[in-house]
Amino acid sequence: MKTRPLTFALLAAALFTSFAAPVMAGDTTPAQQLAYWTKEAGAPGNAARGQSFFGTPHGGEWSCSSCHGMPPVNEGKHATTGKAIAPLAPAFNPKAFTDTAKIDKWFRRNCKDVLARECSASEKADVLAYLNSLK
Repeated sequence: MKTRPLTFALLAAALFTSFAAPVMAGDTTPAQQLAYWTKEAGAPGNAARGQSFFGTPHGGEWSCSSCHGMPPVNEGKHATTGKAIAPLAPAFNPKAFTDTAKIDKWFRRNCKDVLARECSASEKADVLAYLNSLK
């Protein structure tokens, strides 16, 4: 019988820890991603350029804001499928820009949708500077 209270205490501690742990899980942070793309671009990301880039169609009918909204602080909706998209700005979505593989995948896909090519390092740095500036 002595192990039962100990087992309960350990279970309670584990549950408390899991709820108290930060929501962010991943191998990177939005600030680390901005630093990485700034280094790759050879110049600091510019939030004003990022905002303009984010809200402007680039030859096609879509812009980043077509699905993510402007500003991207609320849930968005895919322009074709209608599927819900979590807020893109890190201050409004603690999971945004915390998984390098997902970041690379979605930059590649979304840039091809909007630009018909991959985004440059400076475009990524500018967009990240804009998204990180939203509070």
